[in-house]
Amino acid sequence: MGQKVNPIGFRVGHVLPWKSRWFSERKDFKELLIEDLRIRKALMDKLKLAGITDVEIERLHKSIIIRLTVSRPGVVIGRGGTGIEEVKRFVVGLIQKERKSMPKDLKIDLQVSEIKNPETSAYLVATRIIGELERRMPQRRVVTRAMERVMSSGAKGVKVLLAGRINGAEISRKELYHIGSIPAQTLRANIDYAEIPASLKRGYVGVKVWILKDKE
Repeated sequence: MGQKVNPIGFRVGHVLPWKSRWFSERKDFKELLIEDLRIRKALMDKLKLAGITDVEIERLHKSIIIRLTVSRPGVVIGRGGTGIEEVKRFVVGLIQKERKSMPKDLKIDLQVSEIKNPETSAYLVATRIIGELERRMPQRRVVTRAMERVMSSGAKGVKVLLAGRINGAEISRKELYHIGSIPAQTLRANIDYAEIPASLKRGYVGVKVWILKDKE
């Protein structure tokens, strides 16, 4: 079963924190959970140029703390902090759309942190692979080059799985590429994981990336 379990979810509560951290009454749980999911998806789409990889949401009594992890924080912050204010207004608009009205005493606090090593971020690696596949570059060359960059950046292992109509084939298939070690069953292993679908001209190709990093 180890190959079928999401490595991030497998480690949450043991070595990784939850992406959303808050408590609520039972009647409000569903609405707040859906609100979190839509805020996270909207921010991932809006800040794609900033190299965003993660959105953590923490709810307090009268405030919402949103922690953004990006590879280019200057794009988010903007000149004189104007970018941060724009993102805050964007989040307020999303909350107003979900709740039909914005609570008067609710504050939005945005915190931006920079990725120490973008080349070992599974999400950014998968995004780069998808961008090159959509430009019709040969998949073997694309994946091999991406894995070489990851290993040269200090990773201990990397695995990439492509599944779908690879190279426009009529019958879908899987291609697995692997360098180094990926101990999927070791909870203490610092494994980063991402899965993103690539919408190509002749159909979808799923891209999954596992990266074993040093303990941070």
